[in-house]
This record gives sequence, C-alpha cells and structure tokens, in this order.
Amino acid sequence: MVQAIARDWRTAPLGPADRALADFAAELTATPDAMDPDNLERLRQHGFDDRAIHDCVQVVSYFNYINRVADALGVEDEKDIRAWEE
Repeated sequence: MVQAIARDWRTAPLGPADRALADFAAELTATPDAMDPDNLERLRQHGFDDRAIHDCVQVVSYFNYINRVADALGVEDEKDIRAWEE
C-alpha cells in the first residue's frame, strides 16, 4: 500500500476517508489560497472531527514548510535512501 501511494496516491486503493484526506492535503499543498469551508465539510462528511482536521492541516503545512526551507537552502537529497520503487 505504501508503495502504491508513493507511486501515485490517485490510483492507490484508498478507502473513501483516506482519499478525502489525500485530496485535502494535495489541495492545501498546491492551492492554499483556494481553501474554503467546503474543503473542511468534505472531511467532516468522512468522519473527521475538528481535532483531526486541525492535525491534518498542521502536518501538511509542516511538510510544505520544511520542503520549502530545504529547497531555498539548496539541501540535496540524501544519497543513501532508496527510491520508493526499489
């Protein structure tokens, strides 16, 4: 499952709640200025409460932040880590 998600989460066999969460994370990453209450409502329809939504936003935002810091500072990929496909 992890490899399927790493290859392309859009085609991975995710359940409805996990797919909604992945959609939310992708939208928050790609178009944060387009987020609105409807995004939160879609998560609530899949059983996410305010705490779970808060945690999701924090985790997605942190990874977006740290990736931008690494990109800005020219941090190179670690050579000792195998690609997901391996």
